[in-house]
Amino acid sequence: MEDWRAGGFGLYIHWPFCQSKCPYCDFNSHVAARIDQRRWRDAYLREIARVGAETPGRVLETVFFGGGTPSLMEPEVVADVLAAVRATWPMVNDPEITLEANPGSVEAGRFRGFRDAGVTRVSMGVQALNDADLRRLGRLHSVAEARQAFDIARDCFDRVSFDLIYARQEQTLAAWRAELTEALSMAVDHLSMYQLTIEEGTAFADRFARGGLRGLPDEDVQADMYAVTQEVCAAHGMPAYEVSNHARPGAESRHNLIYWRMGDYIGIGPGAHGRLTLAGTRWATVAPRAPGAWLEMVEAGRSGEEPREAVTAEEQATEHLLMGLRLREGVDLRRHAALAGVPLDEAKVVELEEMGLVARYDGRLRASDAGRAVLNGVLRALLA
Repeated sequence: MEDWRAGGFGLYIHWPFCQSKCPYCDFNSHVAARIDQRRWRDAYLREIARVGAETPGRVLETVFFGGGTPSLMEPEVVADVLAAVRATWPMVNDPEITLEANPGSVEAGRFRGFRDAGVTRVSMGVQALNDADLRRLGRLHSVAEARQAFDIARDCFDRVSFDLIYARQEQTLAAWRAELTEALSMAVDHLSMYQLTIEEGTAFADRFARGGLRGLPDEDVQADMYAVTQEVCAAHGMPAYEVSNHARPGAESRHNLIYWRMGDYIGIGPGAHGRLTLAGTRWATVAPRAPGAWLEMVEAGRSGEEPREAVTAEEQATEHLLMGLRLREGVDLRRHAALAGVPLDEAKVVELEEMGLVARYDGRLRASDAGRAVLNGVLRALLA
């Protein structure tokens, strides 16, 4: 059996446009005064046909529209893309088709159209339930608009997730606990919680370098916020299934699980990454980041990817640990040994077990709650 089948097969489509650029964001997102959505639709269809010809007969499990702000796409464009996807690959009976959305009134007004197009799940970038902090984060919506959009989404989709950012300026541990409890009261089935980090090349990085962004919680408070997140979510029946993601049982993001379980996934659109196994070789794919350059390449009949690079067995084994130990289920030790050619160093595993950072069960290795809080250190020890 080809190794990727242990993780599954998905499709990621990147929409690179936003209404505004958030100051903390280092994703490949751009603001454009005018977008010819028909041209973008046609480019996506060309790329679907190209990669589909390389992967005939593969059963597709998930589709994920990410960005950028995919909820700025016209529902008709999403419908045409999904029609092409269904015509290209056989799909499982209940495919997970996710679209990322901002909770502004423009996007919320399109939710029913996305549902009719075939989207089954929406992931909303709420980020904060505090208007002052939303302004600090550069968000264009208010808490009231977020709640209204969330209600519309719940009416349209069986599955709705939303994102929150914590460790914000002047945020206290008590305030985060209260905000998280409020979020969980909104009958969500999936939450993604990300600690605010200052990424190079962002407006926040420039501000921070000039001595701005005062009042960010220190490392001890950040660690306490992470611990509170685990405690409060677990108490509400939404334990962490991955370091930053919590879900009710059965509501986990199946698409993201393909990444973490090291399956194959196609990446289409500017800056999109992929992993694709062909004739026994696993390839890393990446597309040019500039939207205009990508669009022109595809329209000229060329591939929308940079030259592919083969992923070595050693790199696959490392990726298997890096991704799999993020999951509560951990990694299959036999699969890892098959990828690496040798099992993990027994002495190192035992040492980490004695420290209470990892545990073995049913042939798997998982990080404990304490281990996930210091996961980089655990990985360094295992990969040394």
